[in-house]
Amino acid sequence: MQILGIDIGGTGIKGAPVDLIKEDYIGERYRIPTPQPATPEVVANCVQELVDHFNWKGPIGVGFPTVIVNGKAKAYGNMHKSWLNVQVDELFQEKTGLPCTVINDADAAALAEMRFGIGRGKKGMVVVITVGTGIGSGLFYNGHLIPNFELGRIEYKKKPIEHYAANSARKRDGLSYEEWAKRFDFFLKQVELLCTPDYYIIGGGISKHIDQYRHVLTTKVPFNAAQTKNHAGLIGAAFAAMEALQEKL
Repeated sequence: MQILGIDIGGTGIKGAPVDLIKEDYIGERYRIPTPQPATPEVVANCVQELVDHFNWKGPIGVGFPTVIVNGKAKAYGNMHKSWLNVQVDELFQEKTGLPCTVINDADAAALAEMRFGIGRGKKGMVVVITVGTGIGSGLFYNGHLIPNFELGRIEYKKKPIEHYAANSARKRDGLSYEEWAKRFDFFLKQVELLCTPDYYIIGGGISKHIDQYRHVLTTKVPFNAAQTKNHAGLIGAAFAAMEALQEKL
């Protein structure tokens, strides 16, 4: 099955048709800078631009950077505040005339890793953690997604802990990977107090450097780097769309 996967972020909106049999893109990704302000109308226009670029006629899966419940934005994250309570899937469907499935972007990336990456077949409580500008997370129990589990929003020093432990914090404070890993280790301990995971999968740009800080992490939970990397958001969004279509059959 082929589905157009779209990953909407605070700085860029990326899209590519995804072959879910081959688990890869069909052709090159197309990227549009996220317009500012990123209001619903202008972002919907960007989604239409991606559809036009690929001359797409089929279903669409979208990863969106905030809490999504049944296709509705229950917060606005780093997007414009006018997104609050927007039925995002219907907005994109009305704009494009195509069936759209919308899920949280971190959940989309985690889905890709669990279905097509190192998490394939893993049972128990698995936490996929994406470390970049913020900290995204996807929580799975016996392979089933528990949506919108925003572990990066754990409060620490009156701010979300991602302000302290994300890769952006490492860059901001001029930390080495080893120095930063002490903060990330603290974050992992907070996660363990909440949900007692059986396995961690670490994704995002920071995962490419895992060998530089692996020895600093004191967690007893087994962990490894994600495999799907930059493909994750698009593939996961496409996979979510495929699952939604199958449920309707």
